[in-house]
Amino acid sequence: MTVAAAFAGMRSAAPVTFKAGCPDCRERFELAASALRLAIGASSRTTFYSFTCPECGAAVRKPAGERIVELLTGGGVRTLRLHSTL
Repeated sequence: MTVAAAFAGMRSAAPVTFKAGCPDCRERFELAASALRLAIGASSRTTFYSFTCPECGAAVRKPAGERIVELLTGGGVRTLRLHSTL
């Protein structure tokens, strides 16, 4: 089977975008998965997502609960797992 035959009939997936807002300038916008970063820590205090506001350039960091983690990882956001030091 050729590569072309194996992928025949497959459609390309639409890029995933996420709605976000900046707490500094109060703008609302959509971001591609590539514009977000997710850090998963040992607790809810150390699990967050971050991005740079496309309007004002502020570095934004917001907490990420279980549902947000699920949505971001499912949408292809790059994830960093933080390890605790004992």
